[in-house]
Amino acid sequence: MEAVLLSVATFVSTLFGGLFAVKHKDRLHLIMGFTAGVLLGVVAFDVLPEIIAQVAEGNFKPVEPMVALVIGFLLFHILEKVIVIHHGHEGDYAEHKHPHVGVLSALALAGHSFMDGAGIGLGFQVSPAMGLLVAVAVIAHDFTDGMNTVSLMLVNHNTTSKAKLLLLLDAIAPVLGVLSTLLFHVSPHFLVWYLGFFAGFLLYIGASDILPEAHSRHSSFALVALTVAGAAFIFIVTRLI
Repeated sequence: MEAVLLSVATFVSTLFGGLFAVKHKDRLHLIMGFTAGVLLGVVAFDVLPEIIAQVAEGNFKPVEPMVALVIGFLLFHILEKVIVIHHGHEGDYAEHKHPHVGVLSALALAGHSFMDGAGIGLGFQVSPAMGLLVAVAVIAHDFTDGMNTVSLMLVNHNTTSKAKLLLLLDAIAPVLGVLSTLLFHVSPHFLVWYLGFFAGFLLYIGASDILPEAHSRHSSFALVALTVAGAAFIFIVTRLI
């Protein structure tokens, strides 16, 4: 019951983050700059440390999550190029963002949110203290998850209504993740591969998609500062949790 109640808090946090991005979409380039820093921070200060801990605890081969990272990076790169480049006109890419890329990105983030919820549920299966710790960490960064979902949808020329629909999916995903843990258990080995794959995906959309787009027409010291602030924000959150 505690896990389900906490998953409702993740729903609210994600929703508020996305609505904040919708309200300030006229300053989307600034939000994207911050978002890029957040994604970098999540990889460096949250996902990779968790991979290291899981590898040490499970005595897995360290190369396995790194292989998954490269697969995640390259797979999304390939999918994006296949979707975006029409009739081989690669020169049009910088000016032609395709809505399907935003939808694909938002769906991937929703998948991550589902796993966040599953992490809360599995944490409570270990102990109430562990479940609470995982839940606090998830709630803390779900606000930026909502921002990320809306930012990725809007920057790829999706409508605001469609962005809100994907935001709702992203907000519901952790609740479904918690409920799913009543039905299955995830092996630590699978978790290591999943974390590596997701790290590669985050690195790609942050460094190769969001950040270049943020600077394409509005490059400034403010954008650079917001990117640094985004990474610093996640560093502080992960140190406090």
